[in-house]
Amino acid sequence: MAALYYVSVPHTKAVLVAPRSGYIYNHDIFEMHGILEHTLSPPGPASSTGGQMLRRRRVRLRIRIRLWPAMGQISMALLPTVVLIALLIFGGYSAFSQGSTGTVVQAPLFTAIDLHPRGFLRSWASSVSGGQQVGYGWGPTTKDQPALLWHGSAASVLDLTGGFSSAQAIATSGEEQVGWGSGPSTVGENHALLWRGSATSVVDLNPSGSVQSSAFGVSEGQQVGSGDILLANGGRGVHALLWHGTAASVVDLHPRGFLTSVAKGISGGLQVGWGLVPPTNHSHALLWRGSAASVVDLNPRGFGESWAYGVSDGQEVGSGWRNTGPGRNCAHALLWRGSAASGVDLNPQSGFECSVAVATSGEWQVGSGSGPGRVDHALLWHGSAASVVDLHAFLPPDLYKYESHAFGIDSNGDIVGEAWPIGSDGPHAILWVRAK
Repeated sequence: MAALYYVSVPHTKAVLVAPRSGYIYNHDIFEMHGILEHTLSPPGPASSTGGQMLRRRRVRLRIRIRLWPAMGQISMALLPTVVLIALLIFGGYSAFSQGSTGTVVQAPLFTAIDLHPRGFLRSWASSVSGGQQVGYGWGPTTKDQPALLWHGSAASVLDLTGGFSSAQAIATSGEEQVGWGSGPSTVGENHALLWRGSATSVVDLNPSGSVQSSAFGVSEGQQVGSGDILLANGGRGVHALLWHGTAASVVDLHPRGFLTSVAKGISGGLQVGWGLVPPTNHSHALLWRGSAASVVDLNPRGFGESWAYGVSDGQEVGSGWRNTGPGRNCAHALLWRGSAASGVDLNPQSGFECSVAVATSGEWQVGSGSGPGRVDHALLWHGSAASVVDLHAFLPPDLYKYESHAFGIDSNGDIVGEAWPIGSDGPHAILWVRAK
């Protein structure tokens, strides 16, 4: 089935490209400065302190449609209006609902926008909500790593770092953004931070007595993350935390019987993350409803470990390692609806060996996958493995021949993440705008 689409995008460069198959994939999905806290290969969770990057790798693509000649690096010059024409051919990307009911969901169309700020070396977009995107970058300023806020274009970028030496913005919802920062005021340790659209609005959420903390999710005036907590025995432990806008409002979500815990996502009074279970020290995906006592262990039957990253409208997403069979040597993306028994394996049925889902809109899920050839691609699902859409296909093929990852999706269906342009020194923050 083919269709001709005309897309006008003011003040930016963008492109639509047809979904296609036949890539050589990269096997590794990486720990991305706190966005992903385990690797897909080798098995087992990686340290949560790192920022392990992918190695760049040139690959060959089988491309049916070519929109323009090779242009090298993307120019950041603003265009008054860019009109794009793409012939879109869907070959195997129509999504069927879970349970093989036969209901067809047409694969959505996207316009890919490079959010990379002028002069920066690297940038990442980690969350999107209502026309706002947040992330971080490495730039030409004296700041080691600035937290960034965009409103749909590279030129709209705003530095949230303020008086901190470095910072990362990880999540956004409504008028609030969260992440962490460090500097002289924190004695070089990371402190969980809350912003409301500007550097001067920053609120330090680090709880009293904690040396360091991080915020990973925000929704309806509540924030989640983790921090080191002084224990009754005089030691310290990493605990999942919930805030209501101030450091003093902190709630310890750490469940009884777990060694450590982290809260990664929040929505509608629900929080998700994971905890380490003794004596194996394996991770189990966890779901909370505002208190430590409310915890639900989401680890599905047949999985030795699992992690939950995102939640929205009764859906939770993450990844897990199977005990035996397919998926034993790498992670599979998972979808839950409130219980371990509800777990759905989203790992694509062909073309990908490993995958992770990191965010959900309540209907669609996003993340990344890798295949036999070891190149990672941003992915989109609609509730089942068979529904997968390769988001890398919507990037200009002459400009982006390396890996990509999706980290966030909002209720409009817009997606953020990163992709490696040809000839660049690192990834660029990318916004996939869903065609309305």
